[in-house]
Amino acid sequence: MSVLTSPRGKAEVVHCRRTESQDIFCIKSLIRKFTQKLFGRLNIIYLLEKANLAVTLCNDKEEIMAHAIFLDYPNWNVAKQDDWVSLFQELDNEIPCTPLNTLFMHFFVAVDEYSTGCLKEIIRTVFKAVPELYFIFLIVPTYVSLGSTLITVFDQVGNIPCLTYDEDFAVHICHRHDHYPQLHIRKARVEDHDDLMPIFMHYDNTLREIYGEYFLAELIEAQDEENHAVVCEVEGKAVGFMSVCSSVNLTLLHECFDLGPFHGFCVPHPDDLLEPSKESSIQGSQDTEIKSDSQGSQKVAEEPGVFASSEAIVETQEKQSEESSFDDMLSGTFSRLSDEMDMEQKFSVLSMVGDEDLTLSSESSLPSFLFPEESSHFRPIYLGESAAFCIQLFCIDEKYEARSLDFMSFVFSLFPHKNFCLISVPHLTPEFVLIQNFVKVVPFNNCTLEHDLYVFHRAGLLRSIKIRLANFVDTAGVENLVSTLVLSRKILDDFAQYNEACRDPDGTALQVFVAEVAKQIVGIAVIRKEMDIEYIRSHYNIEDFIYFSHHQQEEHGRLHHFALNPIFRHYTKFFLKEILRLGYKSCLYYPVYPQSRDSKVRGWRIGAHGGIPCALHLVSSSRDDLL
Repeated sequence: MSVLTSPRGKAEVVHCRRTESQDIFCIKSLIRKFTQKLFGRLNIIYLLEKANLAVTLCNDKEEIMAHAIFLDYPNWNVAKQDDWVSLFQELDNEIPCTPLNTLFMHFFVAVDEYSTGCLKEIIRTVFKAVPELYFIFLIVPTYVSLGSTLITVFDQVGNIPCLTYDEDFAVHICHRHDHYPQLHIRKARVEDHDDLMPIFMHYDNTLREIYGEYFLAELIEAQDEENHAVVCEVEGKAVGFMSVCSSVNLTLLHECFDLGPFHGFCVPHPDDLLEPSKESSIQGSQDTEIKSDSQGSQKVAEEPGVFASSEAIVETQEKQSEESSFDDMLSGTFSRLSDEMDMEQKFSVLSMVGDEDLTLSSESSLPSFLFPEESSHFRPIYLGESAAFCIQLFCIDEKYEARSLDFMSFVFSLFPHKNFCLISVPHLTPEFVLIQNFVKVVPFNNCTLEHDLYVFHRAGLLRSIKIRLANFVDTAGVENLVSTLVLSRKILDDFAQYNEACRDPDGTALQVFVAEVAKQIVGIAVIRKEMDIEYIRSHYNIEDFIYFSHHQQEEHGRLHHFALNPIFRHYTKFFLKEILRLGYKSCLYYPVYPQSRDSKVRGWRIGAHGGIPCALHLVSSSRDDLL
């Protein structure tokens, strides 16, 4: 909520929300002749359907005060939507605009009396909602003045010609740091205690009840080479806190989680044992069969109601994961991960705790569905030093939680030889903003810990990720990326088919996109033109999500394969957004077919399954949750 004051002294309490279809009538009533000169004669319904982000500002009576639409490519046809980056970088070398950090304002209207305040509130909200966003461009004809409202936030950087007719357009820019700057991160000081305690106490007072009134000051004073406390501040006031520790109980984590994709959170060592020897594999298989035959019925008889099959455990875990992904974001949540705070399950399972009486079964584990099956009782042995540190305590004022990731660059600088940052939270903890950037580690089916483990890699801080169409030169990189996946052969076959003809033998258009970071392929997506769109329309309620008539036949695509290095998992939405932009698509469909009981394939089941019911997932360019 914010308060806007008009030049006449009238005040309005306003708030921003996502635009809804029923807002269109009121939005149209705010359009003036000057609006059409700035943005052209637009079909608002069509523009909303294709927008990346549409924001509406309302007062306390839910009356619409202002509205703005943002897309990820320029308006007025000054550049193609898949090729605008080089053109805008040439305007000013000091503006490092990329598809990741840039949006374009395609439309803005507001109540005249509050227009300036409404614009600033919308701009601030957009920068807050999209943490990766740093630049907003506005393009208008050179002969048109911005007016007294838009000029308050936009500065001109140059002119560019139009592609279709002989006319120049002025390019204006708005910077993040003028409206919602990055947080300043520094080492914590004892005097920050008074600023931070109200934030802690607003959500939980357990720590104060257990450790006393000044536990936070004592934690800050106890900093050393292995334990650090940092804060984020705004205008000299601390608004967030994070405590990190380099002592991590890797032994416990190796027993409970599948750390293979992360090399056990250890530095590679020449004596690491990553695969079982052939002799041990054969012997282990025989021992497993004998043991299961002789002890299986006895174990069930001795422990009725306690033993759960691995299938049931995996199913439950997947269900919990799906449910938690739809929970509301937890504002100001803090994670308690310190071993010395492990009293009554309030503290971490990550820190080193010495000898622990843990009941861990030696039953076989199921790896992630993205990886091939392995021996049931082989666990890799990592001899290298620990490459991980953990977050023990974290909290931030809800006003600034969207900037939670600003902490990570600073805390990694405190541990220059560590590449992984870990955090654990209880199973039922709703997903908060910071953890959205972490990757959830797959637990073994015999894991008894009541925490979920998340990891963030140092390379995840890189902002140089680039999505582009694949080419033949990417073959080696793609092979290396998908080598451990169950469906690697199918992905490589589609990739080869794309390089050969850009379409299937039956003529269906085929597109392959790759994600590249530091000249290394870290992701791949295979898209086909959706040929059964009328069947989909007749069998699924897709018109509950899109206005079907505003999407052309060629704008519908089907996602067949999608693989992304887990280090860059937080760029998944950006990858999908770029597929839509570069592929000139507005809707992507991803069918999920019921898995056969007889099938042991743990991968995506995509194909022609005539008559088999399936769940259909839709990714549309109009869905602003891709930002």
